[in-house]
Amino acid sequence: MVRESWASRVGFILAAVGSAVGLGNVWRFPWMTAKYGGSAFLVVYLCIVLLVGVPGLLAEFVIGRRSKRNPAGALARLAPGTKSWGFVGLFGVVTALVLLSFYSVVGGWIVRYFLASFTGSYFAAPGEYFGTISFGWEAAAFQVAFLALTALVVLGGVRGGIEKATKVMMPLIILLLAVLAGWAITQPDAGSGLSFFLDFNPEPIRNDPIGLLQAAAGQALFTLSLGVGTMITYASYLGEDNSLPFDGSVIAVLNTAVGVLAGLVVFPLLFAFQGGLTDASAGGGPGALFVSVAGAFTQVPYGEVVAVGFFAAILFAALSSSISMLEIPVAYLVDEHGVSRRTATLSLAGVILVTGTVCALTPDLFTFVADTLVNLMLTAGLAGFLVFAGWILGSDALAEFDSGAGGFASSLGVPWLWSVRTVLPLFLLVTLAVNLYSLL
Repeated sequence: MVRESWASRVGFILAAVGSAVGLGNVWRFPWMTAKYGGSAFLVVYLCIVLLVGVPGLLAEFVIGRRSKRNPAGALARLAPGTKSWGFVGLFGVVTALVLLSFYSVVGGWIVRYFLASFTGSYFAAPGEYFGTISFGWEAAAFQVAFLALTALVVLGGVRGGIEKATKVMMPLIILLLAVLAGWAITQPDAGSGLSFFLDFNPEPIRNDPIGLLQAAAGQALFTLSLGVGTMITYASYLGEDNSLPFDGSVIAVLNTAVGVLAGLVVFPLLFAFQGGLTDASAGGGPGALFVSVAGAFTQVPYGEVVAVGFFAAILFAALSSSISMLEIPVAYLVDEHGVSRRTATLSLAGVILVTGTVCALTPDLFTFVADTLVNLMLTAGLAGFLVFAGWILGSDALAEFDSGAGGFASSLGVPWLWSVRTVLPLFLLVTLAVNLYSLL
């Protein structure tokens, strides 16, 4: 059976950006930025993206393109005779399933809000509306709808499904957010929102430097889809002529730009039409998006139209990420067990339907999976991939890094390999230890 591949380089970049640009950008990133000092957080975040995120991204790219396999198959193929590395890759496949178990529930919320925006049915009492629909059997039903949309794209394959969908969705996300941001920053008192979002505030650096570092590191890993094997899987469909350093840099820049665009929509909107943050939005959790921002649309001229555009962008972003999550275990079944794409997709969608329904019916479990378990698994997974790329592949990783790079990018290979072998795993292990300590 001939393995699938991307039809174009642009298709790969947009699919990888689509995986990275999810709820982590349009929901979590603006609130983390505002909470931890505006541009102070941005500086720390960008440093971590540059020094940890992009090298980690390139490590996953190297493993994927070298092996032409999913995470479990990649590590098993590149380290023959050592079964333990295959289990490290399988850990990434399991992480993807855990991620989708809560992510599909949130996706169901977005589907519901997108449809409700046409009539403004949540405008009268946004808080009560979210409290009613967030968990329970109705939430489970909309989770199924979101999961069905995700599976439909993955069923189409790499070129016919994922690449085609992301080539449409990614430009639409950027266009919708750019139009909304252009409109939002012209509204009365929008300047206060921009100041809150971007002004430099050194207090979080002085008062809680560890918290700032944890938030920036967690955001960087989550938003770049690192640690789960997404980028290993996507890079496994790549040709040898792609410059991995160039592609990784473009993906990181576009990913960050979408997060900033989202902030340029959300905060001017809240300050212009609600006078600032509400109690629901202050913590940056679900209430920020589904109560405060949704509530602001009640004051906006033609609020239904603005709300439809906003939640359309959120829905496309959520779908582009969930598609990449489902592709990981699908690729595993196709590559390692010879299962057809159709059977693999439908079977895994059935598994996630069950686990997602449990999360939709159990708020405490949902919170634990979304806030604690996934962060630990992503950090541990990326540490494993980095150690594998740096110490098991070694010179082969460097050769793969250089393949297609050329020029200045090729000269970065040696410092990249050094950082992947030493600095980055240590940084992640310390981060993992701090998170475990905070949990216990």
